[in-house]
Amino acid sequence: MQIEIKVDPGCGEPRVVIVTDRITDEINALVKKLGQDPPQLLAGMQGDLLKILDQHDIFRLYAANGKVFAETEDGAYQLRLRLYELEGRLDQNDFVRISNSEIINLKKVKGFDLSYTGTICVSLQNHTVTYVSRRYVKKIKQVLGI
Repeated sequence: MQIEIKVDPGCGEPRVVIVTDRITDEINALVKKLGQDPPQLLAGMQGDLLKILDQHDIFRLYAANGKVFAETEDGAYQLRLRLYELEGRLDQNDFVRISNSEIINLKKVKGFDLSYTGTICVSLQNHTVTYVSRRYVKKIKQVLGI
């Protein structure tokens, strides 16, 4: 892929033009990425402390006991958003839903164990082990390209 950038002082708003002989998966992915809004901030509570969470520091987001938590190196932070609301705020290239109650950061995955029948075991870098529900196995396999 060739990339060309032209600087024009008279240009008011950046414009992207793609010149290609055919539409490919790579072109579609590029268009999708360019059209996405930047990831939004997330705020989490840990006791009386409210902290702005960097998405790159989050291992997983999960629901437990009617509450939603973000797990980081510093521990779990309670969020005031529901998982479906978080899906719209998270970077779609890094985060993927693995069950009705959990979203993981693909950049924080140590490995996937495919030996379990009907499901996938996910090991995160912080030594947390979780499982992809049967409903989301096909989606995870598509994301991983297997």
